[in-house]
Amino acid sequence: MKKIIILNGPNLNLLGEREKNQYGNFTLKDVEKKCNDHASKNNIELSLFQSNIEGELVDQIQKSRNNQDGLIINAGGYTHTSVAIHDALKILKIPIIELHISNIYNREEFRHKSLISKIASGVICGFGADGYIMSLNALNKFIKNEN
Repeated sequence: MKKIIILNGPNLNLLGEREKNQYGNFTLKDVEKKCNDHASKNNIELSLFQSNIEGELVDQIQKSRNNQDGLIINAGGYTHTSVAIHDALKILKIPIIELHISNIYNREEFRHKSLISKIASGVICGFGADGYIMSLNALNKFIKNEN
C-alpha cells in the first residue's frame, strides 16, 4: 500500500466561504472525503493535514521524509513566499506534486512565481477540486515508476 500525504496551507480551511469565483462552493471537508474515497479504492494510505501556520507545514514535510511514499502540497499563499517550505521540500527523496485549485497564471502577477515548482515532480493547477484526484493519480504513477 502506497503512503501519500496531502498538505493544505493557509486559508484552505475556508474553502466554500471565500472567493467562490476562484475556488467554488466545495469545502475542505468535501475535498478530503473525495480524496479518502479515491484512496481507499486505489490501495493508497492517505494522510491529510491543513494548517495556516508555516512551521507546522514544515514539520509535516520533514516527518514525511521517513514515512511517506509521496507528497501533494497546496501551499496556498506560501507557494509564493516560503523559503522554509521550499527548503523542507528540497530534503525529500519522494515525488512531490504542487497543486493549486485555481489557475495561478490567470490571477495576480505575484501568484505567477512559485518557490515550489522547481522541486516538484509535477504541477497541477486550475482544475478545482478535481485537481486533488488528478494529483493522487499522477503521484501514484510516479511512485510506481520508481519501484
